[in-house]
Amino acid sequence: KKFSYSNSLEVPKLKMISLNVGIKAVDSDSKFLAYLEAQVSNIAGQKAVLVNSRKAISTFKLRKDLPIGCRVTLRGKKMYEFFDKLVNIALPRVRDFRGLSSKGFNQSGHYSFGLKEHSVFLEVDLDNIFKAFGMNVTITTTAKTKEESLYLLQKLNLPIK
Repeated sequence: KKFSYSNSLEVPKLKMISLNVGIKAVDSDSKFLAYLEAQVSNIAGQKAVLVNSRKAISTFKLRKDLPIGCRVTLRGKKMYEFFDKLVNIALPRVRDFRGLSSKGFNQSGHYSFGLKEHSVFLEVDLDNIFKAFGMNVTITTTAKTKEESLYLLQKLNLPIK
């Protein structure tokens, strides 16, 4: 009603959620990479993929085909399960949490934010943390504007201030 859609198929919905974890090139030992891939897979509920560098950059001590991150893209049922877990369990566990910034929208109406620690998720065993890492979460919607996307995410209980 607020945006006066003439057709019910015009109403925005979630399209996909992608999780990205970047690491330094010096941290790319095999034990940490295995731990990183296992943790991101546990958090997402879907197998994560290691990302290799495309070219060498000498100032960052980066070589070609060196693992520099991990990513996973969620769609459908797994996406909604992760979104529910994120909103109701993980975000309230973030230290000094006062809501997500409303400046995380891009021109397409997609929302991105970062988490400083992966330990806010219940799937992480707090006794066996090899090394703490942060992650970027991008929520892609079918909304045409930032306002529509903001309204959709607020109605889905994402705590945006």
